[in-house]
Amino acid sequence: MEIPEKLIKFKIHILLALLLCVAVSVLILVAPRFLTILAYFWPLLVSTALFLASVLVFGKTTAASPAVADKAGEGLLDFVAGQPDHHHGHHHHHHPVEGFKVEEEDSVSHGEHRVESSNSKSE
Repeated sequence: MEIPEKLIKFKIHILLALLLCVAVSVLILVAPRFLTILAYFWPLLVSTALFLASVLVFGKTTAASPAVADKAGEGLLDFVAGQPDHHHGHHHHHHPVEGFKVEEEDSVSHGEHRVESSNSKSE
């Protein structure tokens, strides 16, 4: 009676293997055939293949030299970072946005505030 004791020890493993076999066989019988799936999705598969082929063709034919690509990338990074472009001789001066200050005049008696630009002269 040595064998049944070893079978009881692996009872869960045997049940899981049987359950997996039953699940796979049910999926094979119930699932649609491969040709049915291919017939349904053939336009999507063909358009994806054509797109990938066009990416490969355009990638091979319009390969830019690394120096040109680096300059373009640097210009884009400078633009995104907000740094002026010094490569073309144009000097763009970035002025900070002028702030506003609040001046209180008789706030106790009138109960209101006057807003003036920070570059205007105080009276």
